[in-house]
Amino acid sequence: MYLKSIEIQGFKSFANKIVFEFHNGITGIVGPNGSGKSNVADAVRWVLGEQKVKQLRSSSMQDVIFSGTETRKPQGFASVAITLDNSDHQLAIDYDQVTVTRRVYRSGESEYMINGSTCRLKDINELFYDTGIGKEGYSIIGQGQIDKILSGKPEERRELFDEAAGIVKFKRRKAIAQKKLEDEKQNLVRVTDILTELEKQVGPLAKQSEAAKEYLRLKEDLKKYDVNQFLLETAGTRSQLKETEEKAAIVSKDLEDTRQASEHIRVEYETLDALLSGLEAAAGEARTALSETNMEKGTLEGRVGVLNEQINTEKMNAEHIGKRMTAIHGEIADKKTKVSAYEEERSGIAAQVKESLERLAAAEEALKEKDEEIRALEEEIESGKGSIIDTLNEKASINARQQRYETMLEQVNVRRSEVCQKLLKYKSDESEQDGQLDELNRQLEEIEAEIASLGDAQAAAETRTEELEHEVRRLNKNLNDRQQEYHTSYTKLESLKNIAERYEGYGGSIRRVMEVRDRIHGIHGVVADLITVPKKYEIAVETALGGSIQNIVTDSEQTAKQLIEYLKKNRYGRATFLPLTSIGNRNTFNQDKALKEPGVLGLANSLVETDGQYEGLIRYLLGRVVVVDTIDNAIALARKFQYSLRIVTLEGELLSAGGSMTGGAFKNTSNLLGRKREIEELEGACTKALTDVDRIEQDLVMNEALLAESREELESLKSRKQESYLRQNTVRMSISRTEDKKEEIRESYGDL
Repeated sequence: MYLKSIEIQGFKSFANKIVFEFHNGITGIVGPNGSGKSNVADAVRWVLGEQKVKQLRSSSMQDVIFSGTETRKPQGFASVAITLDNSDHQLAIDYDQVTVTRRVYRSGESEYMINGSTCRLKDINELFYDTGIGKEGYSIIGQGQIDKILSGKPEERRELFDEAAGIVKFKRRKAIAQKKLEDEKQNLVRVTDILTELEKQVGPLAKQSEAAKEYLRLKEDLKKYDVNQFLLETAGTRSQLKETEEKAAIVSKDLEDTRQASEHIRVEYETLDALLSGLEAAAGEARTALSETNMEKGTLEGRVGVLNEQINTEKMNAEHIGKRMTAIHGEIADKKTKVSAYEEERSGIAAQVKESLERLAAAEEALKEKDEEIRALEEEIESGKGSIIDTLNEKASINARQQRYETMLEQVNVRRSEVCQKLLKYKSDESEQDGQLDELNRQLEEIEAEIASLGDAQAAAETRTEELEHEVRRLNKNLNDRQQEYHTSYTKLESLKNIAERYEGYGGSIRRVMEVRDRIHGIHGVVADLITVPKKYEIAVETALGGSIQNIVTDSEQTAKQLIEYLKKNRYGRATFLPLTSIGNRNTFNQDKALKEPGVLGLANSLVETDGQYEGLIRYLLGRVVVVDTIDNAIALARKFQYSLRIVTLEGELLSAGGSMTGGAFKNTSNLLGRKREIEELEGACTKALTDVDRIEQDLVMNEALLAESREELESLKSRKQESYLRQNTVRMSISRTEDKKEEIRESYGDL
């Protein structure tokens, strides 16, 4: 495969049609700057599907069209056709010669052709995949692209290698397949959402279907009654026919006029009936749309209620945090006050220490003076000794001076007596210092014992503080859990109450009737609201009731008639009413032996609770339905009594009189019977959660108070322990000074 020719017309600088012929070998295009050499490469890149305007050195796709000069008009289109020899069939097309054409107009329209046939850009790209000729291939390398390839990112170089290796086609197909798979996944998600939404509508539609079937049955009965009435009227008419025939001659003309008028009225009636049918269909669609809008509105209101409750919860948490911050700031202020008191006490102790040091310095100064006196006396003693020696030496030769020497001897004796007295004083001082040392050692032992006791008390206080902190954290966690549990239960409770108040899950006509129960007296409510069913029997009782669960109970037929007129007048649909005055103790059960069979739990009316005034009604609805634990026991019971009983199981299987069976997966999205029970359970859960919250808050307040006391006690113990350490250091310093003084006294005593 090689390039045979390029045909260019109206592309960039090529205003006239020009054809470049290429043959086997190397072909080069030379020329001065600005002659359009690069435009040839741009034309090749463009015809092969280049969409990036910057690669074509232009600012828009219309710039590739020859824009004219002073002497030439601009062209209306640009066209490039490239012809390749495909005799080796390297291109996946059954032609020995392939011509690819691209054309663009100033209006923005563009077209691609392969061998003159219109095609897509995708077809051209796929044609040149893995050949190296595509717009991103390595066969076309423009100015500066060598450096771009060498210094480019590894991903960009990888594209060239993939093109050379021939796997680009498969990678592109893989990317397209993955995109299609992703699109299909999104479609599946949407289908799943639609199915989920439709499944939600199955329950209400099934109930509406049951109501429609009941309507058709009643309509058939009405038709039979109409036929019977017609037959009765026909018999009466035949008895009057003879009299009418006698008068036929007289009233024949009037009869003909009457027939014509009747025909005219019939035509008008058919026209009005067709118009009325169209209006009823439109009204039905409008009511359906309104019902869906109301359901969506109720759902959104429920969501808004949930969000409002979450906002209230966050506000309550913020209030609680604010109170805790205020308490913490108060504790910080108390601690600062205590720190100030401790600082003042520390200053007083420092002053006492300073005063003691001053007294110590004064005592040391007095001691130095005494030492000076002792040294002076010692010098005097030494001097006296010398005088005595001189006197004794001179005694033999100088008798006249003997008296003087004796006097001096007496003086020396006196001085010696004084020295002895000082020696006794030193011994007394030494004994006093020993007493002081004993007292100081005793004080030191007491202080050390006090420090040990304070250390034990501090360790116990720290342990108790840690335990209280752990308990406070546990209580806070429990409090948050209980508050969250309360808010969750309260939100569910409010949602259920809103649903119950709006009668969601009931037909539109039921909701319309219940909306006017305050204006029209005599409405007792729907059957589901008038009975209380244990959770164990909810499915069985709801199956037994069927469509009757949404029937409206009234006090009399007159109230029911008034409500039917209200529904007809406003075209709100149909509803079934159960007047208490017309429904009494009928439909009694006469198969008492069946209640003693295995698995039988009793009649359905005996398993529910209701007010005394509704017992006859409930007996009418459920008094002939036998509740059995399992389907096997139900089948055995039905066979034994010749399929004459209406039986329902706890899981919702229904065996009707006559042998028909109904069952399967029970999907109860509305849960009409369980609403009251769920509301009571949620109210109990809310009450319990509030009780737990109050109890935990009381425990938390008590433990926080104990924790504050423990922390204060711990700080007090630390302060007392610090004071004891200061006293211990003071006593040790006193002991050291006393021992030094005692040592000095001993040295002085040794000198004497």
